[in-house]
Amino acid sequence: MHIGTCGTDEIPQWVALRFALWPDEDKGIMAREAPGILAHPDRLVLVARDGAALTGFAEASLRRDYVNGCETSPVAFVEGIYVVPRARSGGVARALIAAIEHWAKENGMRELASDALLENSQSHAMHEALGFSETECVVYFRKPLT
Repeated sequence: MHIGTCGTDEIPQWVALRFALWPDEDKGIMAREAPGILAHPDRLVLVARDGAALTGFAEASLRRDYVNGCETSPVAFVEGIYVVPRARSGGVARALIAAIEHWAKENGMRELASDALLENSQSHAMHEALGFSETECVVYFRKPLT
């Protein structure tokens, strides 16, 4: 396994993994947005490679707005992390998060934050196994204005 930044030639594989993580999103929009994400100075996209195949990815950003549960700003934030089922429990997520931590420290960050949906107990367990601690639970509301 090798962890490195995502190259433009890997966009199709990365988008396929993103779609596996977020299947309710539009795959075409994901593909169109991908080059901009890779080029953004406050974003990091890492991929785990097993030969030519990608077995996982992690996206991180530097968030300058308030991040729930954090004491500092800006904060490094894990926007998404996904490992293909056949590669899970093999240290891929741990290696991706370690690389994000290194990037965050190089950028002067003192905290790394993330989130997961309330019902995603598998993600909760992964975060705890990787050294994250739960800070708070939030339920978001909306009201359409007509």
